[in-house]
Amino acid sequence: MDYAGLAEAAAAKIGQYRQDPGGWRGCRSTSEVVVSWRPSAEFSGNVYRAEGTVAARPEDVWECIKPVAGGLRTKWDQNVKDFEVVEAVSDAVSVCRTTTPSAFMRIISPREFVDVVLMKQYEDGTMLSAATNVEHPQCPPQPNFVRGLNYPCGCFCIPLPGEPDKTQLLSFFQTDLGGYLPQTVVDSFFPASIAGFYSNLTKAVKALKA
Repeated sequence: MDYAGLAEAAAAKIGQYRQDPGGWRGCRSTSEVVVSWRPSAEFSGNVYRAEGTVAARPEDVWECIKPVAGGLRTKWDQNVKDFEVVEAVSDAVSVCRTTTPSAFMRIISPREFVDVVLMKQYEDGTMLSAATNVEHPQCPPQPNFVRGLNYPCGCFCIPLPGEPDKTQLLSFFQTDLGGYLPQTVVDSFFPASIAGFYSNLTKAVKALKA
């Protein structure tokens, strides 16, 4: 399987989302993030766009969100129980398995996701983590988990000119949770989950700086 090619394609796709302002409909707004959505072209669900400003340097925000083994994400992100690198394809590309705890008052049982992840930095200092679902021989579906699928998704850590201690965090999420969940549960879960992601990230960054 061409993991690097799939990772690059996922990064290109969310780059297109970033450039495309049309069709997004707002669904949740807090002091930390504005969340909007539109129907996904990848699967029968929605793609969510989240944008907020974090009061920290891009390097500190990246330290909290970067998808690496032993990283900080499992410590602060309530939706990540465990994260492991299954195969390091290159310095920038890896195949990873993420497990999530039960959620939404246990209506959503634990999930597992196997993704190829790309990390890259652009000339303007923007840092990107992009991912999409793949299969891997070392990751057959595990008992006690429902296998979910992430379609092209990721986070841009964008420096703000003239404001070195602030970071624009632009994120795209499109996830098929799998299983047999009512659509109303799915549609309620994601905006709340994304708002929680930004809130918990803000706290994690403050703790990192303290």
